[in-house]
Amino acid sequence: MNIKKFSQVTKVSAHTLRYYEKIGLLKNIARNSSGHRWFTEKEVLWIEFIKRLKETGMSLEHIAHYADLREQGNITSDCRMKMLEQHALTLEAKIEEEQFHLKKLQQKITYYKSLLANNIEDKI
Repeated sequence: MNIKKFSQVTKVSAHTLRYYEKIGLLKNIARNSSGHRWFTEKEVLWIEFIKRLKETGMSLEHIAHYADLREQGNITSDCRMKMLEQHALTLEAKIEEEQFHLKKLQQKITYYKSLLANNIEDKI
């Protein structure tokens, strides 16, 4: 598929896709007979994984390092697994922190509901 279709399928702008190629997240993209980029389902799956890593807080620098390792093949599987394990630990800590914040917000909402229900003046 061409870059326009690939952009639509992945919901990533063509500009961003070109940037990803420039910084090494997308490697060895095939070209059609006209010299235009040609993407396959393999790249769709890779972009989905890149998006997931980004959405969970992994930096583009770390994703680029992962992409470099990925390009080297199975010999780097252990290193990539360790990167993902570390990222999972970081994500778990972030989720725990967010759950704490959510709990505190819910307590404050309960407090305000009580105030409103009992027509009490806010002291906090």
